[in-house]
Amino acid sequence: MIVVNLDVMMARRKISLNELSEKVNVTPANLSILKTGKAKAVRFSTLEAICKVLDCQPGDILEFVDDTK
Repeated sequence: MIVVNLDVMMARRKISLNELSEKVNVTPANLSILKTGKAKAVRFSTLEAICKVLDCQPGDILEFVDDTK
């Protein structure tokens, strides 16, 4: 399964959901869905914008966890 660590990166960068929302041009509601791991998909353009604002790599936000073990 894919784990979303957006909240971790936001805390490290000391940025709020509303501030990130404004900078990446995505609604706070949609970012919240992504942050809580309830999103079924994420656009590469959105991921790119988030990485640019948070100065991180996609792997800092998305993590694969083998839940069959």
